[in-house]
Amino acid sequence: MALLINDRCINCDMCEPECPNDAITMGAKIYVIDPDKCTECVGHYDQPTCVAVCPIDCVKPDPDRRETEEALYEKFVEMHFDTSV
Repeated sequence: MALLINDRCINCDMCEPECPNDAITMGAKIYVIDPDKCTECVGHYDQPTCVAVCPIDCVKPDPDRRETEEALYEKFVEMHFDTSV
């Protein structure tokens, strides 16, 4: 399941630099997470770093983007390793 940042976000700038997939960017009003890049830090860390650093707990699972841990890991491999060889 990808993550999302809800409207409680205060733009504290804590999450964006922590994302190893560059999935977090500034949106029109608050930070947003690109679900195609979010792996919930699978392949990088034991838990999502954006969740760990958010001071107001506004990073939540996206109910519209349910993915298994295996699918998240496959996405991680595709983004970070050359699988064409």
